[in-house]
Amino acid sequence: MSIPRVAIVGRPNVGKSSLFNWMARRMIAVVDSTAGTTRDRMRHLLHEGDRYFELIDTGGMGIEDSDDLTEDIENQIRMGLAEADVLVFVVDGQAGPVPLDRLVADRLRSIDKPKLLVVNKCDSDKTANDIAEFYAFANCNLITTSVKGNHNRHGLLDAILELLPTATADETADGAIQAAEPEMKLAIVGRRNVGKSTFINALAEEERVIVSEVAGTTRDSIDLRIDVDGKTIIAIDTPGVRKRKSLANDIEFYGLVRAQRSIRRADVVLMFFDSQKTISRVDKQLVDEILSNYKPCIFVVNKWDEAIAAGMTIQSWSDYLVREFASIRHAPVAFVTATESRNVRKLINLAQAVYKQSITRVGTGRLNRVVREAILKNRPPMRKSRIPKIYYAVQVGTQPPTIVLKCNDPMLFDNSWKRYLLGVLQEELPFSEVPIKLYMRAKTAEEERFPNRLPEGVEETADNI
Repeated sequence: MSIPRVAIVGRPNVGKSSLFNWMARRMIAVVDSTAGTTRDRMRHLLHEGDRYFELIDTGGMGIEDSDDLTEDIENQIRMGLAEADVLVFVVDGQAGPVPLDRLVADRLRSIDKPKLLVVNKCDSDKTANDIAEFYAFANCNLITTSVKGNHNRHGLLDAILELLPTATADETADGAIQAAEPEMKLAIVGRRNVGKSTFINALAEEERVIVSEVAGTTRDSIDLRIDVDGKTIIAIDTPGVRKRKSLANDIEFYGLVRAQRSIRRADVVLMFFDSQKTISRVDKQLVDEILSNYKPCIFVVNKWDEAIAAGMTIQSWSDYLVREFASIRHAPVAFVTATESRNVRKLINLAQAVYKQSITRVGTGRLNRVVREAILKNRPPMRKSRIPKIYYAVQVGTQPPTIVLKCNDPMLFDNSWKRYLLGVLQEELPFSEVPIKLYMRAKTAEEERFPNRLPEGVEETADNI
C-alpha cells in the first residue's frame, strides 16, 4: 500500500490553498482572491505523529474558468477525488452556507470515503458559534479553523490522522523517509507553451497537470514524485515565464517568483526551448537565473519532430545554443518530443549523470596536479609589477563543486585567466557538465607563520604550486 493521500476539496475561495500552505508550513500553492486560481493538483508530503501522508490541493468545484479550461480543471478534481483516501471538505465560516456548497456536499455524499468537514475562516467567536447549519452538509466530524488567526492547526491534523487507513508493513519509517527525501530534484523551466507540462505528463505516464494551448495554464510550481530504477526523483513543473512588464496580474507575478524559487531549490534544471522558436529575452533571463545560482543545467529542445520535418539538425541547434549562451557552454543538450514521450527517459538518465557530477569530490592531490599543469601551460600575467602565485587548491564543497585557491593576492588574477582555469578544471576533472564555484583567498596570518602546514594530499611546497 502506498502512502495515504488526503484531498482538500470545496467550492472556490473558501481558503483551500491557504489551508494547504498552512498545514504544510510552506508557501507552495498560489493564494489569490481570484476564483479559480488553483487549476492543477498540488501535492505535499506531511509527517505528523508517526504517520506520513500526502496532502493534495484541488481546484474549486463549480468554477467557470476564464480561459475555457473548466473541463480540464474538473478532470483534475475527479482524479484527486479518485486517488484520495480521505476527503477534507472545506467551507467558508464567514460567508455561511451557499448553494454551491450544497452542490459540492451532494457530490461528495456519493463517495464512500472517510470525510472531514472543515469550517475555515472562523476568525471570531461569533463566526464559530454560527456553524451549526454546516452539519447538514456531511455526516462526519466538523472542525473549525482560521488560517489568518493560526487557530486549530493541530486539531485539524489530529482529526485527519484518525481517518487515515491503518498503517501497513509497506508504510514503514524507512520507506516513508525515502519518499520524503528524494535522490534528486529537477526543475523544468522555460517560457510559455514550450511543452513543460506535456513533458511532466509523459514522465508521470498520466495526466498529472493540465496541458492546453492557452498561455499561462500552469500557475503553480507542481512537485511530481516519480520512481526511476528504485530511486525517487521530484520533477518540478513551473509556470511559463514572460517579460516582467507583460505580467498581467498578481497570479502571474507569483508564478514568476515560484519559477525562480524552483531553480534555487533544484539539483538540476531542465531549461526548455521550443524547436520552432528563436531564443528570446525571457530565455536569457532564465539562464541568467540558473547561472547566478550555480545550478547544473540541461538545455532541452522540445518538439523535435517538428524540427526534423522543417529540415533542422541537432548540430545546428547545438551551435545556436552555444552562440547564444557562451557562458554556459558546458551544459549538455537534449532533444525530445514530449507529446510522443520520445527520449524522455534518456533525458532523466542524463540528468542523473549530471547530478552525480555536482556531488563528486576530487582528491586534493589530483586537484593540485591539474592546477599546477594549468599554470605551467599558461601562467597568470604579472599585475602592478607583482607575480601572481597560487600555493595550493582544495575542494571545500559540492552542489556546486566549490574550489578554493590559496594565493598571495586575489586581486592579481584577472577574470580572463580565471575563466581559463575554470575551463581546464572542467575538462580535466569530473565536472565537465556542471558549473564550478571558484574562490581566490589570500593566506591568513597563521598560514604565513606556518607555511608548511598544507592540506592533506598537497605535496607541493608552500611557495610554488
